[in-house]
Amino acid sequence: MHIKIYLATQHLELLSADGKLLRRYAVSTAAQGAGELRDSYCTPRGKHIVRAKIGKGCAANTVFVGRRATGEIYTPELGEKWPKRDWILTRILWLSGRELDFNRLGRCDTMRRYVYIHGTPDSVVLGAVGSHGCVRMNNVNLIELFDLIPVGISVEIIA
Repeated sequence: MHIKIYLATQHLELLSADGKLLRRYAVSTAAQGAGELRDSYCTPRGKHIVRAKIGKGCAANTVFVGRRATGEIYTPELGEKWPKRDWILTRILWLSGRELDFNRLGRCDTMRRYVYIHGTPDSVVLGAVGSHGCVRMNNVNLIELFDLIPVGISVEIIA
C-alpha cells in the first residue's frame, strides 16, 4: 500500500501495492501552499513515510499538544474558548521526508517541522486549503486510515 496526497484537488488516496484505489478522502492542506522550508507554514511536497502513528485507542476528538493527549475532548464550546488554536485531534500520522536536502535534513526537514496527517474539528472545511502545513482530515476517516496502514508506509505529496 501507499498514500498519495494531491494539493491541487485537496484529497488523499490510499492505493494498493498494484495502484488500485482503496480509499479517497477529502483533506485540507496549507493555506500558504506548497513548500519545504522550516517556518514557512507550507505543506511539503515529495516522497515521505509515516514515521510514527500516535493515538491508537484514543477517543475521537482527543486533543493533542506536542504529540501527547491533553486529556481534553474537543467540543464546539472548547473551540470557542480557544478560537486561534490549531487543533490536532484524534490521531497523528507523523511524516518524515525521504529526499535529502528537499524534505529531509537541514532547513527543510518534514519531521523536524512536525508535519502530520491529523484530525480536525468537524466545523473545518475539507477539500479546501486552510492548515498551517499539516494535512487535516475528518476524524472518522482518519481513524479508518490509521487502522488500515502500517508505520513506514510511503506517502507522496503532489502539488
